[in-house]
Amino acid sequence: MAPVDIPAPAPPSNLQALQRKRKQALRVLGALSVAAFLLTDSYWRIISPDFFTLLRGLGVLAILACIFGRTWCTLYIGGHKKRELIEHGPYSIVRNPLYVFTTLGTAGVGLLTGSIVLALAMGAMTLFVFWRVVLAEEAFLAGVFGATFREFTARVPRFWPRFSAWKDVDELRLKPRLVLQTFLDASLFLLAVPLVWLKDLAQASGWLPVLLHLI
Repeated sequence: MAPVDIPAPAPPSNLQALQRKRKQALRVLGALSVAAFLLTDSYWRIISPDFFTLLRGLGVLAILACIFGRTWCTLYIGGHKKRELIEHGPYSIVRNPLYVFTTLGTAGVGLLTGSIVLALAMGAMTLFVFWRVVLAEEAFLAGVFGATFREFTARVPRFWPRFSAWKDVDELRLKPRLVLQTFLDASLFLLAVPLVWLKDLAQASGWLPVLLHLI
């Protein structure tokens, strides 16, 4: 596979600004998702309760995968980002595993509603928010690591894992504080579970209107 085209290097200050914008965009996405979540219900709840329950179970599994996946990635990247090119562990099969697991988590929140449409929409919007940040980070890494990074991009996909490329190391230098913080931050996804329960109760009691049933 030929190396991908990498734009001109972005200075660290630009990366920090993009990361701030990313966090703001994700907050907006979260607010819109909550609004859609509160005013809709699942079409599957009506026509196929078993499939509805399956979707919710898959949502919980996706959220758990996000939590443990992001924590796993931080074992490798924590404290080394932008200073060292990490090419082992999850970074040996996909270049942006942290973003992949976050996207999985947001799609899992969508599945908790019992809606395939909402799950796909939330996952797609999350990837869209990450896209510009990823390009800027790749430009920065290309400027720092040059040919080494270009070889890395030719070998490891940006978002879709290539499991056959897996490689690992015998030892890791850990930053326990960063690992714990990542775990706690990712665990916030679990707040969607009681929120779903409260929303169901409010709609069943007539406190919240159902404006649309989503597939």
